[in-house]
Amino acid sequence: MNRKHEKYERLIARCKSLPPTPTAVAYPCDESSLTAAAEAARAGLIAPILFGPRARIEATAKQHGIDISKFEMVDVPDSEASAAAAVALVREGKAEALMKGSLHTDELMGAVVKRDTGLRTPRRISHCFIMDVPTHADVLIITDAAVNIVPTLKDKIDIVQNAIDLAHDLGVPEVRVAILSAMETVNPDVPSTLEAAALCKMADRKQITGALLDGPLALDNAISPEAAQIKKIDSPVAGRANVLVAPDLEAGNMLAKSLTFLAGADAAGIVLGARVPIILTSRADSVLTRLASCAVAALLAKARRDRGGKELW
Repeated sequence: MNRKHEKYERLIARCKSLPPTPTAVAYPCDESSLTAAAEAARAGLIAPILFGPRARIEATAKQHGIDISKFEMVDVPDSEASAAAAVALVREGKAEALMKGSLHTDELMGAVVKRDTGLRTPRRISHCFIMDVPTHADVLIITDAAVNIVPTLKDKIDIVQNAIDLAHDLGVPEVRVAILSAMETVNPDVPSTLEAAALCKMADRKQITGALLDGPLALDNAISPEAAQIKKIDSPVAGRANVLVAPDLEAGNMLAKSLTFLAGADAAGIVLGARVPIILTSRADSVLTRLASCAVAALLAKARRDRGGKELW
């Protein structure tokens, strides 16, 4: 526990040489969301463009002593209009990331997924937690714990590929993906084990690329070399996974929150599969976790610029 946060600190340090990422912030109308934007701007991670009712944002800033004097602001009347206007700015190419304010996640994502005016791509939109677990040597990416409730096998192809691409853009040298279930053997009565086996065969056939995949794997033999050895699982992933793919949202969410509240982990969050990274912060997040989420978005935006604005699909 003495080295808590070191992985996030390294992520943030990697952004020191980067220009702040222009970021559309939708409806930052409470202390938590406005502070998150201001702190990330102060750290040089983002250049916020605030969307919402000007009077309310300014009143919130004054009440809580948050300096927003240097931020561009677009005066729109409510949360729905804020989400739509923020997404429109991204579509115009004037922002390279989108950040959730105090509106509900469903409201922001509703604007993102609109067919004609949103930020859809050929990929399924998914969420990743980038977990800093003090007792674990490497960052752990957990997906999907926030967007796809009961993903199908077809959905999981994109969920896995999104996480792999994220890991590469964050500079992970070897991406090792564990497809989680309650067991490490294929059981026809447990659908998640069948989907895990199918995903691994897809990786063998280059339908999923850029990583080593193995599954089904139970959590213990995905991250513990000792557990994998006891179970006699011979795999380059078992015991060494750095990407954990949950069978459904409930399992992923409980895994991430168990690590947070029982193991002292932090959980930076990012939404992938849209035209730009989408930063989701929670009122319960620490300042460092919020900064880490913005640092992830900044690194993804840089990777996209390095590809000439092109996506990987």
